[in-house]
Formats: sequence, structure tokens, C-alpha cells
Amino acid sequence: MKLYFAKDLFLDLMQNPKEEVNNCSQFKLMMREEEQMQRAKVAKQIPWKSSGRTEIIASEEEDVPVAVEETYSGHYIVVFDPIDGSANIDTVLTTGSIFGIYGPDRQCLVDLDDDFTLDQAKQKCIIDVCQPGSNLLAAGYCLYSSSVVFTLSIGKGVFAFTLDPSYGEFVLTHENIKIPKTGKIYSFNEGNYDLWDEKLKTYLTHLRQPGSNGKPYSGRYIGCLVGEIHRMLLRGGVYGNPKNKNSKNGNLRLLYECAPMSYLVEQAGGIATDGHQRILDIKPVQVHQRTPIFTGSPDEIEKLQTYLL
Repeated sequence: MKLYFAKDLFLDLMQNPKEEVNNCSQFKLMMREEEQMQRAKVAKQIPWKSSGRTEIIASEEEDVPVAVEETYSGHYIVVFDPIDGSANIDTVLTTGSIFGIYGPDRQCLVDLDDDFTLDQAKQKCIIDVCQPGSNLLAAGYCLYSSSVVFTLSIGKGVFAFTLDPSYGEFVLTHENIKIPKTGKIYSFNEGNYDLWDEKLKTYLTHLRQPGSNGKPYSGRYIGCLVGEIHRMLLRGGVYGNPKNKNSKNGNLRLLYECAPMSYLVEQAGGIATDGHQRILDIKPVQVHQRTPIFTGSPDEIEKLQTYLL
């Protein structure tokens, strides 16, 4: 099957309309689960390896971190989730990519083939990767929706750049983003409601009650962490992905999702916690460690914490 990017498909349709109409029906198959996996595989080939600045790459799609061949190696550690919200691809809803950049705890240059992963003798590289989020040098995400938005922090505030298709360039559209201190939107997957702690249920019941303005909080849930955090950065509110009876340690990965996003939230003036401690203070002991997370407007998270005590 021929795989198309939008531009290629359009050009081929103009040149061979009858043949390409048949190809278009096949094009729809790309959205199936097998193709989603292929997209993730392609996405993780982002050119971190050839940048000359990356030492170790850790991805949600890889079992263990990958050491960059010494020829191309630098000194930075990159952790990333190549496709966040992949279940949304079938229905053309919001997806995204998340990344974080660390400096090394110790030098770990290994002369490996490009596709070689760490063996038992190279496990010391994992020590470099398993750093708390407070060590992050930079973090960001790219949102793929009605617009493509690249949001970044290097420790001096949060800035968002929107892709201008007419120029093929990202333009600064949101400078020094600050999360509102309060917000009237909450984002939880309430399909898991019966699996949650009673204290959390009490908090959610409070949110559903009309406030002083006669209106309750509004529930919004996209199923894509990038989309949830992007909305919250601009509108405020609270996002939660708590532990439950089936997932004692929560659902989201600490290294690839929670730490980078918490870094952005704090840089914008918000709070990110697992319910007991600051997310950025948690030192992972496993590369794919999971954690609960509650994050958002400072006043909203402080209120939530009074319920969780």
C-alpha cells in the first residue's frame, strides 16, 4: 500500500484522478491500529540521534534507553512520548508529542550501532535517565489539532509557537504564558469514577455543585494529555489522572509525560502533584515508572489537596 502525506496525495490526485480515487479508499486503512503502531515507530525516529548533541534517548515506545553512537553523540538526555493520545487518531481528534531534556549525571558515551539498545553491561546509562523532573533543562510539547502548536520552556517561562502554513514557519503566538489562578474546568476520565478513592469522589461531587454564580464546574476530557494541558495553560482549571483500584500507581509515565508537563505547568505558575508530593521531586527508579498526577491552577490544586488529606 502506498502511504501518502497530504501534499503527495493532492498532487497525485491531480495527475491520475481515477487511479488515485482507488488509492484514497486504501488511504483510510492507515488509521487502523497497525498503522498507528507504524506511526509511533516513525515518530520515534525524530532526528535526536543525528543532532550531535544527544547522548541517550529514552522513549515510551522503547523497552530501554538507547545510547547514541559515539560518532553522533553529545551530552544531553532526551525523554519523549512520540504520539500522545494515539487512540484519537482514528477519529481525527487531538494528539501530540511530549519531550524533556536533561543533562547527564555522569558521562556515558557508548560506541553502538544505530539500532542497538542497551544490554546488561550498559545499564549504567539508565541511571542517567532516571532523574527527577527538577533536573530538567527544557521541556515542551507539540499539539496536533486544528492548529499545530509547539510549546516550550527552557526554565524562563512558557512560550507557544503556532505553525503558519502559508510560510511553513512557527510564529510566536503566546508569550510568557501564565495559568489563571482559578478555573472552572475539570478534566478527569470519570469512566473510572467507581474505582477511585472516596476522598477524590467527594471532591468531584463538590465540583458538580453550583457555585456562588449558580453554575457548577464544566467537565472536559479529550483523552490526550497534550490537549488537556494546553487548554489548562490558557484557561486554567484542574486535570487529574489518579490511581485507582486497578492501577495502584496511576496510568501515566513519570519520565515521558508527567515530569515534562509538570515542568511546563510550574513554569507557567501552576502546581503539579501526585496527591502527596511535587511531581518534579519524584526520582524514578524505573524507566517506565507510572505515577498519579493532579495539575492545574494553583488555587484549584490547593483546594483539591484539602480533600485528599
